[in-house]
Amino acid sequence: MLALVVQTLSVTTPVFAMLLLGMVLKRLGAIDVAFINTASSLVFNATMPALLFLSIYNADLETALQPALLGYFLLANVAGFFLIWGWARWRVPRIDRGVYVQGAFRGNNGIVGLALATSLYGDLGLSLGGLLAGAVILIYNVFSAIVLAVYSPNGNASPRAIAASVAKNPLVIGVLSAIPFAYWQVGLPQWLLTSTAYFAGMSLPLALICIGGSLSLSALRDGRRTAIGSSLMKMVWFPALFTALAWLLGFRGAELGVLFLYFASPTAAASYVMARAANANHQLASAIIVMTTLMAAITINLGILALQSLGWI
Repeated sequence: MLALVVQTLSVTTPVFAMLLLGMVLKRLGAIDVAFINTASSLVFNATMPALLFLSIYNADLETALQPALLGYFLLANVAGFFLIWGWARWRVPRIDRGVYVQGAFRGNNGIVGLALATSLYGDLGLSLGGLLAGAVILIYNVFSAIVLAVYSPNGNASPRAIAASVAKNPLVIGVLSAIPFAYWQVGLPQWLLTSTAYFAGMSLPLALICIGGSLSLSALRDGRRTAIGSSLMKMVWFPALFTALAWLLGFRGAELGVLFLYFASPTAAASYVMARAANANHQLASAIIVMTTLMAAITINLGILALQSLGWI
């Protein structure tokens, strides 16, 4: 258990370090609002689509392919999205619903979830986790684009406008363009893959620095209730509900453990990038990312301890 606590902290601490660096750089005047706007646009339009392309392209679609596990994970995320959206329509102000829903259902599977699955289950966790992370990327990006478009401050929420928003979303394009290459195992020149990896590697550090630089204590206080509600949904209620349902459906051992880790992962940094690109409340998105990452060290470890105590994993 102690080893898992240490591993959780080792995964989440670098995230905090980059957030803190963004705050310090902004305070020192090394970065400003213009830099944050430009860097966020670069991440959304170029570096993160490249990162998503590589994650799909490098995925081993045949290793540990378990249709039941994969199907349940995808259906759970779709069901969770609509449940959270329904709750938000009842409890969250309209202007913040898109950011609330995205923050409550979009997990940081590619970093936190995958790292913890590998730590807990070794190569099996890596293969299972890698497949789940790759499969859910499209759902995250398409559904996030939809809900942000519906509550866009621009006020155009017609089906045609929403479809256009999704179709033009660079993150969705990055995922869809990678699928044929991964499925048919199309080889790309090594120099191109290496160059793309260099470029894509800027995504997370740059996005986290922008999040830290844009954090506002006054905005955090104003949106505290909404941020806390979204964070509790992401870190407590979502993983509790869908992990329990997975157990009822017969998942046990490593399968159930990996599902829990992925359901319980904190909100992904990409949610901030998409919120900012959609002209939504990006400061609320920042607060949700910070809160869920802080909570992860507690909720993930308590969840694993509970599942082990019950003999489920």
